[in-house]
Amino acid sequence: MEITSSFSFPSQEDFNSLNFFQELDFLSPSSDHHQSMSKKIKINDFDHNPVEEILNKFLGVENETHPESKSVENHTLFDFKNQKVDFEMKDHGVLSGTKRVRENANEKEEDVVEVISGSGSGSGSGFSQQPLQQRRLWVKNRSNEWWEQCNRPDFPEEEFKKAFHMSKATFDFICSELESVVTKKDTMLRMAIPVRQRVAVCIWRLATGEPLREVSRRFGLGISTCHKLVLEVCTAIRGVLMAKFIQWPDDIKMEEIKQEFEILSGIQNVGGSMYTTHVPIIAPKESVASYFNKRHTERNQKTSYSVTVQGVVDPKGIFTDVCIGWPGSMTDDQVLEKSILYERANRGNLNGTYIVGSSGFPLTDWILVPFTHQNVTWTQHAFNEKVNDVQKVAKEAFMRLKARWSCLKKRTEVKLQDLPVVLGACCTLHNICEMRGEELRQELRFDLVDDQMVPEIVVRSMNAMKVRDQIAHKLLHHNHSGTSFL
Repeated sequence: MEITSSFSFPSQEDFNSLNFFQELDFLSPSSDHHQSMSKKIKINDFDHNPVEEILNKFLGVENETHPESKSVENHTLFDFKNQKVDFEMKDHGVLSGTKRVRENANEKEEDVVEVISGSGSGSGSGFSQQPLQQRRLWVKNRSNEWWEQCNRPDFPEEEFKKAFHMSKATFDFICSELESVVTKKDTMLRMAIPVRQRVAVCIWRLATGEPLREVSRRFGLGISTCHKLVLEVCTAIRGVLMAKFIQWPDDIKMEEIKQEFEILSGIQNVGGSMYTTHVPIIAPKESVASYFNKRHTERNQKTSYSVTVQGVVDPKGIFTDVCIGWPGSMTDDQVLEKSILYERANRGNLNGTYIVGSSGFPLTDWILVPFTHQNVTWTQHAFNEKVNDVQKVAKEAFMRLKARWSCLKKRTEVKLQDLPVVLGACCTLHNICEMRGEELRQELRFDLVDDQMVPEIVVRSMNAMKVRDQIAHKLLHHNHSGTSFL
């Protein structure tokens, strides 16, 4: 607790040169009002510290002549809002305070951190103004030894990758991109948390999915501070970096993507591979049924709630479009209809470009999906295999997304309204790592399973059926189809 005073105190010279106390308006002991005199003090001698006496008068504090108070030199006890404060007059005449806090019956004294400020002097009335030079605040000692080791230049690269799922160079790049946004200024009470530590708290939390209490222990910060830092840095990533690193390709880039997918599958004009995954969440307080994931619940025999992340990726597994945060009860085609990609396609902006999806999406003029009926022909089977090759690109990308940012595999502590910000930051960080060639460690890989449900209306365009049949026929008769089914 900080103790301040707005009073100006006279200097020692003022007391020595003036008969200061003789002119003060005090009642005499013989006055009739002596018994009713309250909060006034008569000063009969100069054995006491004069500054103490003036302070007593200004504050209106009674100074009864108890022997114990007389025996203490240069000390006065004030009852400041029922909290005992021990004031001591230093040699330089500046008031300082030490607050004593009693905890329960143990009466344990807590440590304080002192912050010393400069001094100044007043003018005009002959009094020298001596502001409070000592600030005290309560700080809980926490060790950040683990982070200090990670932040050393000689810290092993492999250990850094193991902790943050990225190299030092990529981490430094992210810090430089966010520095202007997340930097805070020092205050009179404490030093600001450095940018590198702020970013490290967020990335380590996303990478490991560890609870906030563990983040607090590793970085030597409070739990609430860690939670605040995660949201602040995720908001900065989404606001500053998302538009920069998740972009729908322009015409030149789209031609390159089409050529790469054609080399992979033999299907022409494929501009992306689409996939939808679910991120588990704690049961929300409102609209519980909307987030209930029936398919995951039936498979895992455990009640599951989730939100969806739909994404389109290029041949390298880099996101070119994402749709985040819709309730887990929605099917893939329902999420698709809520996306900006769907609006873009309906406006005719795809210009003959196909997006390859799984059986959970409908067949449209711009979405290619596999044949789902039974007893498919050789031609249809060959087409399904090639579509599956393209689909693997998106599924692998989502696997790396969840493997690199393990918080997406666990029921998160993040509030539902803040979750889209965190998910958007994870997708952005995924793109940064992929663009910079960050390899995913083998032990992080896992089998991604997302139950797919065939839409009620599988085919939404008769023209799309004809186009799909033509593509399948071309694949079989131009040696682009596989022969594993033969």
